[in-house]
Amino acid sequence: MNARKVLVVGIDGVRLDLLPALHIPHLDGVAAAGFLGRVEIDATTPTMSGPCWATVTTGVGVAKHGVWGNRFHGNRFDVFPDFTTRLAAEHGLRTLAIGGWTPMFLAREGGPMFTAPSRLSYIAPTADTPAAWEDCDENVTVEAARTLTTVPDLDAAFVYLGAVDETAHFLACGPEYRASVETADRRLGRLLDALRERPSHGREDWTVIVVTDHGHRDEGGHGGRSEQELTAWIAASGPDIPAGPPPVDLRHADVAAHVYAALGIAPDPHWSLDGRPFSTTHTALH
Repeated sequence: MNARKVLVVGIDGVRLDLLPALHIPHLDGVAAAGFLGRVEIDATTPTMSGPCWATVTTGVGVAKHGVWGNRFHGNRFDVFPDFTTRLAAEHGLRTLAIGGWTPMFLAREGGPMFTAPSRLSYIAPTADTPAAWEDCDENVTVEAARTLTTVPDLDAAFVYLGAVDETAHFLACGPEYRASVETADRRLGRLLDALRERPSHGREDWTVIVVTDHGHRDEGGHGGRSEQELTAWIAASGPDIPAGPPPVDLRHADVAAHVYAALGIAPDPHWSLDGRPFSTTHTALH
């Protein structure tokens, strides 16, 4: 039996409605092998990166993880940890979390969100500009691809790319934003190449999940309740994910739930997960 592995790539602030017009062959490939589905951010969750990524990584909603904004003070990650931490601490698996947004990875602004993965890598942008964030994402991609290729016992990874969101904040959702999404897709392709280049790839079954946290208004910005801001998405493929329509009632919390399922781990009821694996038939549970 092949070893089960999981890669989650979080690309911040990518609008679903713009994807059909863009050249994104790698995301399209994940969707064709599995699905790409709309996520509507629920009424209790602010359309901000902190709350949404906390739900993605912990598998529980804001009432449990306690992140209500982009500063994480008052969080409950000690009770509801991210999946890279839980897998390492409770199951002895080798995990990776890497990216450049400070409170996700460092003990600042109420963080870190990723409290104790086996391997954590923070690569800071040199300035708060779209160009600096593109450089940051490039460095993240290089380091993540190297780790994915060379660490033989790696079981699960989360890679964060933030340049798309920053581009929208500075330059709105015009040509520069669309170009940034296409650049992020090329970086996704390099991460997928890294999986195929693993010496043990033929003996591994990888689940790949690509997810965004929220959308943007045309002029750039989010935090409100417009359709553009409320709409996120998840794409996924893997051995337990049939190609076809996305699950019904897809939610951010389903990402962590599927990570566990893909690795053959039955959640402890005390984890109180709010999500369900993608391969489970969804009903209106949320």
